[in-house]
Amino acid sequence: MDFKGRAVDLGLLTRQLGLVAEGAGATRGQAVIVTGRRRVGKSRLVQEFCDRSGVPYMVFQATRGRNAVAERADFASALAQSPLPGAELVAGLHATDWNQALRSLAVAVPDDAPSIAVIDEVPWLVEQDQEFEGALQTVWDRYLSAKPVLLILVGSDMSVMEALQSHGRPFFGRATKMTVRPLHLADVQAMTGLDAADAVDALLITGGFPEIVQSWRPGMGRTDFLREAVAHPLSPLLVAGELSLLGEFPEASHSRAVLEAVGSGERTFSTIAAQAGGAGALPSGTLSPLLNTLQAKRILATDLPLSTKADTKNKRYRIADPYLRFWLAFLQRGIPLIERGRGDLALERIERSWTTWRGRAVEPVVRESLLRLLPDDTWPRTEAVGGWWNRQNNPEIDLIGADREPVAGAVQFIGSIKWLESQPFGRREYDALVRDMLAVPGADADTPLVAVSRCGVEDGLPLAAHWGPDDLVRAWQ
Repeated sequence: MDFKGRAVDLGLLTRQLGLVAEGAGATRGQAVIVTGRRRVGKSRLVQEFCDRSGVPYMVFQATRGRNAVAERADFASALAQSPLPGAELVAGLHATDWNQALRSLAVAVPDDAPSIAVIDEVPWLVEQDQEFEGALQTVWDRYLSAKPVLLILVGSDMSVMEALQSHGRPFFGRATKMTVRPLHLADVQAMTGLDAADAVDALLITGGFPEIVQSWRPGMGRTDFLREAVAHPLSPLLVAGELSLLGEFPEASHSRAVLEAVGSGERTFSTIAAQAGGAGALPSGTLSPLLNTLQAKRILATDLPLSTKADTKNKRYRIADPYLRFWLAFLQRGIPLIERGRGDLALERIERSWTTWRGRAVEPVVRESLLRLLPDDTWPRTEAVGGWWNRQNNPEIDLIGADREPVAGAVQFIGSIKWLESQPFGRREYDALVRDMLAVPGADADTPLVAVSRCGVEDGLPLAAHWGPDDLVRAWQ
């Protein structure tokens, strides 16, 4: 399958290889930690980079749950079969520890030309053998860093990968970090061949996960894509969510229950505790560390009201990526229907709730896109975009532009998002914005008003600015 998108990510890796080739770094060798959510396409990206690089490389992928002896044997085999110039020098080596195994890599890479070494699923190696990190640091400092090699360490457990670089850990300060994110809106539009508004829908459904986006035939409408996907229990749209969750969270775990509660629409600590606890609410001492862990793994995100007044009590939780949000809201409970051939009923459920669900789900996409467009000549001091709400969510403001976050020095604009198929942002929405704006700390009657709308705005509304789907796509190009 053709590799599409990821131009920025490929460019970052190419730049690191350039530092190796030119000897322009602090050390001749360079190390990069590549992390990102499971199934986001890290391994495919790194393989594509290696194939395009034109230099010899080796790729080793760890296996979860294997014992360290078998893992080192596989590492030695992958190294011996690689095109690295010194591979034959270490063929048949039986490494007794990771220090010896990694030293064999240092023997195999050339002294006078660039090469690449990839170790994939590093968290599983750390889990298997407590000595791996120390061995990596020792061999890097004494041997690999002096050679023209780009060492790429890949892993899906973001908390473990970040810990590799934390102060006090052996490999601290020795690698740059790169986070591979799902495909962005412009890439999704290019791959699906849709107009900007429909591409936003495609992003909300697929989350930008490459294997799902690639299953969306160019030009296919949202309903047709969903009808085709729910007709097959093994379609990527259905399977990726379960595989992603099962990779980290068993079905019976409290973490899974918390995710399902947030995915069903619960946003506050108390409502999540009540929903996830079943017969009784989860105790705060249980829920708080679960929420912290899910945030560390970048599966949950949190939002705070943005204004000139600090407010840490009205925190709202949401599923970080749109696809998992869509899967938890619609597909998880639809799988039993689909498995017995009633995908039509699952599709009906989606269609009934689609407009309401999309109205909430599009908000983070809009805010992140505006953050890429701003500041600009019109809003030169707008460097933060969020929302505002009080404890009762009355009012709840979709867009706050500010000079900084989490507490703004000044509110630059206040706005509303209207994301409907055929209704533009109109007088009613404008009047509601005027009515509610003074509730926001830092706003006054002269604060500019803005709008984001799927199908434009009515003429004559005194808005300071408005953006549409094409602007959101442009933000990512």
